[in-house]
Amino acid sequence: MSQALKTIVARQRMLLQGRLEAALGRLEAPCRSAWPERQALEAILIQALPALASCKYLYILDAAARQITANISPQGPLPEHLGRDRHDRPYLAEALAGERFSLSAVYISRNARRPSLTAVQRLEDGRGRLLGFLGADFDLRDLPLTRELYEQPGQWVQLKGDPAIRGGLFQQQRVESLMDQRIDPILDLMVELIAAHGVFHAKLHFSSSRATLWLMDDPYRFRLLAYEDLADPGICLAFPRRPYPTDADIPLERVREVFATFKALRLMDETIYLRSGSLNIFNGIVGLNFSCDGSHYMPWGEFLHKSLAFWLGSGESCVLNGEGDGG
Repeated sequence: MSQALKTIVARQRMLLQGRLEAALGRLEAPCRSAWPERQALEAILIQALPALASCKYLYILDAAARQITANISPQGPLPEHLGRDRHDRPYLAEALAGERFSLSAVYISRNARRPSLTAVQRLEDGRGRLLGFLGADFDLRDLPLTRELYEQPGQWVQLKGDPAIRGGLFQQQRVESLMDQRIDPILDLMVELIAAHGVFHAKLHFSSSRATLWLMDDPYRFRLLAYEDLADPGICLAFPRRPYPTDADIPLERVREVFATFKALRLMDETIYLRSGSLNIFNGIVGLNFSCDGSHYMPWGEFLHKSLAFWLGSGESCVLNGEGDGG
């Protein structure tokens, strides 16, 4: 997980822990007073569940982590879980080690097969001796989170591709595609679709002579254009007229430079060459995939600053000798 994602996840966990620790802590005294009567404990859990509206199951375990109540769910008690041994479940590790309250990492639940987490409150008698544990299971989709939108950091990201492709890199060479044969007018067409017809994300697949486009008028669906479509500039009539957005990250006059650089990278070498290139005008990120299956995502300004010698000579487009971060 990237550092940016880790930061967001950690912030959400802090919010959850504060809420859940207080809620389960309030149940410790009532459970202690009813211990170890099953019916009395289940009555406490049934009464408490509405205050934990997002809780899927509440249950109580003894000191050996064996379940001594039914699972209390919004649909009622589920007695089939009575007697279940949970001591080997990862979400109990911290509680068994002595933590008074713990919140598990997110895991895929056994039954629903959905991302879930478990909060565990240790239950102790008046002298601090362990009685057992109060467990609360939550389906991640139901939790009261802020759900802030993750934003992709605007920095260069390099990803290694298929090792089998990298290993055979020097046994292959570029084969001229249909798109290569008409590369200039096709690139002109792509610039026009972005400048005047509402395309905000475009990806050109040079090796397979196709393009995928996302439009501001219908951003949830992509359009696939085959070579025959790209070879006919008349396809502009199939897209609405839209002015270039003022809030795009990349100025319109630099869009043509990005696509011209795609051409240069496509034709720069018969072994190391661009297979596909993409541009999103709103976040300004350029995506590249090379013949070695290495992928790069970088801000448009940094992309235009790099020379062909950089991509060929530094080994940044492909890991040629086991060094570097690309691949």
